[in-house]
Order: sequence, then C-alpha cells, then structure tokens
Amino acid sequence: MKIGIGADNNAFEAKETLKEYITSLGHEVNDYGCYSADDVDYPGIAFKVAQGVSEKEVERGILICGTGIGMAIAANKIPGIRAAQVHDPYSAERAQLSNNAQIITFGAKIIGVDVMKCLTKIYLENAFQGGNSGRKIDQITDKEKEFSRIPGEEDQGASCS
Repeated sequence: MKIGIGADNNAFEAKETLKEYITSLGHEVNDYGCYSADDVDYPGIAFKVAQGVSEKEVERGILICGTGIGMAIAANKIPGIRAAQVHDPYSAERAQLSNNAQIITFGAKIIGVDVMKCLTKIYLENAFQGGNSGRKIDQITDKEKEFSRIPGEEDQGASCS
C-alpha cells in the first residue's frame, strides 16, 4: 500500500522514525513534509497529504503534530476526506473498520513513537467493513455534498425550451 505521511516541526523526528517503520512493513511512503525541525505551520502539510489521498497519489495518510488535533481538523477540510485522531489500539482499529478514515493523526506530545508504530500497524492491517457503518459513512458523504454545492449550481444545466 502507498502511504502519505506528513508532520509539523513538533513531530519531525517521530515522522522520520515512523517512515522507516512503515517501509519495514512492506509499504511505500510518500513524504509530504516537513523536512527539518524548522518551524512550519501544520495546515499546509495536512492539506498536501489529504489532497494526495483525494487525488489517489496515495491510498492512506498519516499526519503528526503536537496534539494531532490540528492536523485532523485541517485534513478534514478537503472534500471527501475522513481523518481521525487515534491514540489507542481500539481507536486505530475503528478509524478504519467503522469510519473508513483514509487518514489517521497522532499527537507527538501526547503519545510516543513506539505507540505510533503499534497504532499504525493496526490501522494499516484493517479494512473498512461497510454494513451498518457504510450507511453512516454514506450519510456523512451526502451531507458533505449538500454543503459543497454552490447556490444556483443545480440550475445551470442545459434547458429544453
């Protein structure tokens, strides 16, 4: 599987370690930044990874910042993306099984890199099951589509007069 990864300066070292781990699991990694411990704003990194997932450059994404919260919020602004912050084995599993999250986020100041490795493995080993959860994801997708319409857009088709 091709995995996109990104981090801000608070999580640069954790990202580098996690990249090696993901590769050791047999996955390919696309690094969307940051590329040093210099200050960088997390939204730009989150947008790049989320767009990479949205445009199918990568199949899933992992984002890391100080808390994981900002990365999740930013990634979720890209239409069609479901990013879930995970911090324990159950949330890592359910992010995929119940929520079909294409991206998970971690807080480098909240959990250590060894925990991130464990949670990443769990997340990557699971696949969305659909069922009752599929119905719920469809509801989320429908609402997102409803709010992404431009007023009057539906009236701009060809007319038959």
